[in-house]
Amino acid sequence: MYVSIDPAHAPAASSKARPRVSVIMVVYMTGPALMESVRRVLAEPAVDEFVIVDNGSSLADAAWLRELARRERRVRLLQGLGNIGFARAANLGATSAKGEALVFLNPDAFLTPGAIAALLDAGRDRPSPCVIGARVFNIDGSEQRGARRGEITPVTTLLSLSKLSALMPPLRRFEIHREGEAPPSYPVDTPTISGACFHMSAADFQALGGFDEGYFLHVEDVDLCWRARRQGGSVLFQPHAHIVHVGSTSRENPLVVEWHKGRGLVRYFLKRADKKRRKALALALAPLILFTAVARPLLRQLRHGRMGRHAPRLRPAIS
Repeated sequence: MYVSIDPAHAPAASSKARPRVSVIMVVYMTGPALMESVRRVLAEPAVDEFVIVDNGSSLADAAWLRELARRERRVRLLQGLGNIGFARAANLGATSAKGEALVFLNPDAFLTPGAIAALLDAGRDRPSPCVIGARVFNIDGSEQRGARRGEITPVTTLLSLSKLSALMPPLRRFEIHREGEAPPSYPVDTPTISGACFHMSAADFQALGGFDEGYFLHVEDVDLCWRARRQGGSVLFQPHAHIVHVGSTSRENPLVVEWHKGRGLVRYFLKRADKKRRKALALALAPLILFTAVARPLLRQLRHGRMGRHAPRLRPAIS
């Protein structure tokens, strides 16, 4: 059973117009980026409702979120279920939201002015169900890896995780990440966008059945894009919606995070394997995908000479 906190001074639902835009954020041991991310959402006039699903926070952060929900009219806080996984929590937030337009935002991602308006504008007159992703930046102003990607397959995943597609010229045709390309001047069809910030209409999200709750953490966004395209819809990259994504702020062990990512990728490839040979390939490569995913944080820790990570700088170059 979860606890839903609505602002005490908000008017009754029957007397208030249905919000047009609902931002949905799933929180889990986010760290110092959380307050800045929340501040930027509440500073955005296009946001009519802000649904926060707390999968688990420190005692101090949980108390701060409860006070925020009591103080801020637009905030609705859902707490008390524990860590139920991102996909399930995001679906819960979407079910609770009242907006016709949904914007899913990571708790370590920062909206910039006009980003939501740009996301909403890109979806006009596009085939449904439609998923619109933002252009995501690192805090140093460079475009972040993963915001616009090609088709994700077992082979491209292995070559990408291992960096072989970038290091070996003969394998560059398998590189799916496009952040090194010049950005388009208008929204373009892209097989896969980043789940750090994206927009869907509530009707389209419901038509797809929301996120597949079989994913605990990571890859649920890839799966959502694939299902939208499979149903004749569209997936768009909106270059004019700018988001700053700090990344790696969670206090969760990075090995656990990468393990879930590896498991999610294996599940995704098995799910979409429509032929025996594709299923056989996914099964054969599954151990290697899991090993490569988990090996990355181990190698980073060895390079840094210690277990753990440096605290991120929270002053982005883009604002």
